[in-house]
Amino acid sequence: MIAKIKWAAIPGRTLQVFRSSLTAEIKRAAIHGRTLQGLILLLCLLLPVLAHAAGVQATLDRSSMQLGETVTLNLHVDGGGNVAMPDLSPLQQDFDILGRSQSSSLSIVNGKRSAELVIGVVLRPKHAGTLTIPSLTVAGAQTTPLTVEVDAPNPAAAATMHKSLFMEAEVVPRRAWVGQQLSYVVRLYYSGNISSGSLDTPQIDGVQLSQVGGDLRYDAVRGGRQYHVIERRYALVPQHAGTLAIPALGFQGEALDPSDPDSFFGAGTPVSASAPALAVPVQAAPADWGKSAWLPARALSLTLSGWPDANTSVRVGQPINLVMKLSATGLPFETLPVLSLPTLRGATVYPDQPATATANDGPWLVGSRQRAFAVVPEQAGTLTLPATTLRWFDVDTGQEQTAEIPAHSITVLPAVGAAAVPPAAGASASPASSSAPAAPGSVAAASSNAMPHDVMWRWIALASLLLWLLSVLAWWLWRRRAAQGPAMLAAGSGAAESVRRVRQAFLAAARGRDAGAQLRGLLAWAQAERPAIQHPGALHAALADEAQRRALAELQHRCYGAPAPAAAGGDDLAKVFKHGFAWRATEKADDGSLPPLYPFKL
Repeated sequence: MIAKIKWAAIPGRTLQVFRSSLTAEIKRAAIHGRTLQGLILLLCLLLPVLAHAAGVQATLDRSSMQLGETVTLNLHVDGGGNVAMPDLSPLQQDFDILGRSQSSSLSIVNGKRSAELVIGVVLRPKHAGTLTIPSLTVAGAQTTPLTVEVDAPNPAAAATMHKSLFMEAEVVPRRAWVGQQLSYVVRLYYSGNISSGSLDTPQIDGVQLSQVGGDLRYDAVRGGRQYHVIERRYALVPQHAGTLAIPALGFQGEALDPSDPDSFFGAGTPVSASAPALAVPVQAAPADWGKSAWLPARALSLTLSGWPDANTSVRVGQPINLVMKLSATGLPFETLPVLSLPTLRGATVYPDQPATATANDGPWLVGSRQRAFAVVPEQAGTLTLPATTLRWFDVDTGQEQTAEIPAHSITVLPAVGAAAVPPAAGASASPASSSAPAAPGSVAAASSNAMPHDVMWRWIALASLLLWLLSVLAWWLWRRRAAQGPAMLAAGSGAAESVRRVRQAFLAAARGRDAGAQLRGLLAWAQAERPAIQHPGALHAALADEAQRRALAELQHRCYGAPAPAAAGGDDLAKVFKHGFAWRATEKADDGSLPPLYPFKL
């Protein structure tokens, strides 16, 4: 019985060992199965990528072209599907990207299905030479780099080859100075019809650029073929010395073909062309030019008009109206110096607002400055305007030139009604007469002997009288200064002198026939007395005398309206204002007025 139990225990222990070993094998098999499942899943995920990577190819529609033409880069992806647009930024170094497109195709041959996705990129080269299209990443794969030969455009060859669209460009002169204007001209030649298009604008650093006039349109014959021409002109002013690089300008448009039925519905064919790039060496200003303004121009003139001739009389207080004008061909007005008159001894200069302009003389800029001056003599004698000179550089001859306004002189007469200058005291001195007559010989002898003694006492008496007058004047000024203060004294004397000067200028203008000068002089006189008056309307309201108000109204009518039959002449105008302005009495505030309704600010 004991033996049977032992034999039964042995198989049970063996079965337990077998079960444990079987469980370990199953676990190992499960681990291998999960690993295999992961590998299979990863392979399934990579299959589309591997399929795409194996089926990516880049091609060009042509391998050689001229600058200004376009080339299409086609990226072929086998299998099709949804593929993101690749990064095209590496192409922008040598090409302009004009457009992108995508197209898919599906074909079944002998039961075998094949699909392809084509990504098209339209490129325009930026410069001539052997250009490389770098490798691009498309659908996880790298394309093979490609090269394209780009030749410089040749308009003559294009016309010879009967091209329907080409461009020309030229710049004049081919060597320039800093600040000198260059004329840059671009011409577009086309035959047939162009429905739309756009021409690039030059983008040049360190250059002041502006278009000169509008586009010119005309016809021309090139290579025996008739072309329509669009010409555009630019003014280039280099600001720095060195090489001025003008890039190639492109044109893109749509051409209509009458033989194409789609053209009837506005569906044109894209066309493009490019003008060649140009380079111009720019020289710096001569080292010995100095600190004066650098004015490189093709022509320059400096003139002065309005100076009276020798037969015209000028009196004190009578304004002399001058006009100075500076004009330069090949320079804009911003580069020209500001006009001014030198300081004149014995006269005051009143400058007017300057007038500036830049016009066109064919392809060249013509800058001009103009300014008017009113010169009012303040004392009789000889008034001299010194000579004015301006240095400039002639770009045609390469030589320094000088524009000059010669000196002018004129004799200024005293103002009308001014007292004559008294003769010297010694020249008109006569001996004192006595009540008793004397013989001529004795009187002459007595006079000759007594003359030095009389003259000495006369000068002593005059000096004493002058010292007494000075003492009285000093005492009066001291009393006035103590009462009003030194600041008011200085201001009052200065204001009185200013009023006297502008009053004399108006009275001198009133005797002439220039209504504009009369109105300006009258307004300046009124402003000197009452600064608050800024226009003729305020002056009219401030006058109390009806005759003065009527004279002012007639003067305004002569300036800004048709001549009135009863317009006041210069003599009447001077007579009306001879004794000064008749001002209205200023209204004083009433001390007993009511306080304000709202004494505080909201």
